[in-house]
Amino acid sequence: MGYHTLIRGAQVVDGTSAKAYRADVAIENQRVVRIAEQIDAEADTTVDADGLVLAPGFIDVHTHDDLAVVHQPEMRPKLSQGVTSVIVGNCGISASPVQLNREPPDPLNLLGERADFQYPTFADYARAVQAAGPAVNVGALVGHTALRIGHMSDLQRTATEPELAAMRVQLREALQQGALGMSSGLAYRNANRSDTAEVLALVKELTAFGAIYTTHLRTEFDQIIEAMDEALDTAREGRVPLIVSHLKCAGKGNWGRSTEVLSHLQSAAAHQKVACDCYPYTASSSTLDLAQVSPDSDVFITWSRAFPEQGGRTLAAIAEEWKLSLMEAAERLQPAGAVYHCMAVEDVENILSHPLTMIGSDGLPKDPHPHPRLWGAFPRVLAHYCRERKLFDLPTAIHKMTGRSAAEFGLRDRGVIREGAFADLVLFDFDRIESTASFEQPEQVARGIHRVWVNGALSYQPGRTDLERRGEFLFRGR
Repeated sequence: MGYHTLIRGAQVVDGTSAKAYRADVAIENQRVVRIAEQIDAEADTTVDADGLVLAPGFIDVHTHDDLAVVHQPEMRPKLSQGVTSVIVGNCGISASPVQLNREPPDPLNLLGERADFQYPTFADYARAVQAAGPAVNVGALVGHTALRIGHMSDLQRTATEPELAAMRVQLREALQQGALGMSSGLAYRNANRSDTAEVLALVKELTAFGAIYTTHLRTEFDQIIEAMDEALDTAREGRVPLIVSHLKCAGKGNWGRSTEVLSHLQSAAAHQKVACDCYPYTASSSTLDLAQVSPDSDVFITWSRAFPEQGGRTLAAIAEEWKLSLMEAAERLQPAGAVYHCMAVEDVENILSHPLTMIGSDGLPKDPHPHPRLWGAFPRVLAHYCRERKLFDLPTAIHKMTGRSAAEFGLRDRGVIREGAFADLVLFDFDRIESTASFEQPEQVARGIHRVWVNGALSYQPGRTDLERRGEFLFRGR
């Protein structure tokens, strides 16, 4: 019998946390069809994987790739680091269901311009992704802020009963059309005035569909425990799984609290389904938030609509040049984007190593000077935190990036290497893998990734541009 692809002699790390083992892996019709110590068969393509690790393709559970998968379907920043599936629609912002008659309000402007938002229903968005044929699989959440924008003229208050009723109908329709769940971004100005009751009413729509709730907490600073309690209570009352987005202890006054925060999360996990994601850096990135402007942490401006020439400089340098305070300079730059060096290394390591934590990049593909996590998050976990810092062993690192992620987001037959699973695979050299993306030069391809397959098709190999785009839209429950 012959196969489409035969990978010989790989060190298989299967995504389940199990120990690595040496095996041959055969691919046919999008799936892994045979795994054995030795497979004596012909294949259209045979790959010698001696000395290399074969893992499930990485699942980036926290992205803002909503429009990138349509407009830049090659998805090179993700594919080149071994990512084969992305979850979009995080932090309350999503490309659908949205139709704008004005410029996208913050933080929807992280995704694109007004003309980019042309998906009034979730089904419209899914069709657009399928038509674009991205190189990675795409699963999508519906953003709470996106729903608000569609039904509220004033976002600086909680929704009225008629507005909330319309939002619930729209969310229900998106869930019927295959959305994975709903996200919120309650820290952002245009969602912050929504009260807990508004969010809970929407979360309760998720219950009947077995969908999930992910949240960028109302604050990640001093009141983080209270913000976490709000999220936990909302998910528990709505009887839905909760995922806390990019868990962190932000701001110098909050450094050293990760043990307390994780203990709080772990205690809740005894009574309800809860998890979190984390990116492997001590700096965050988003729109320029005046509440985060402080002399205590460096703020790097990535873009400014009013002063585009100031992108790529620190806020301190801009303020000094303009002879203004940091706050005055920040106000003058608006709307703008920024990187905030606001976390302690110890807290990041603590959170990354916790069993409830998955990996997400939180990269911003629209940013003209993106945070290096867009191109480098997953290799950095493997190289810096696994190989060098030894925070966890390789099977644990891979599980956090694959099997655990697929289980939390309900992605069937993904995130593991086993017979019958989809052949989303990454082949890499564990001794050489390295993120080369830096804050100065963020758009750099990782080292040590040899090949990436998506749904059985070879989709990335360094130096080759003739490869297939075989990503699929991942509808909930299908």
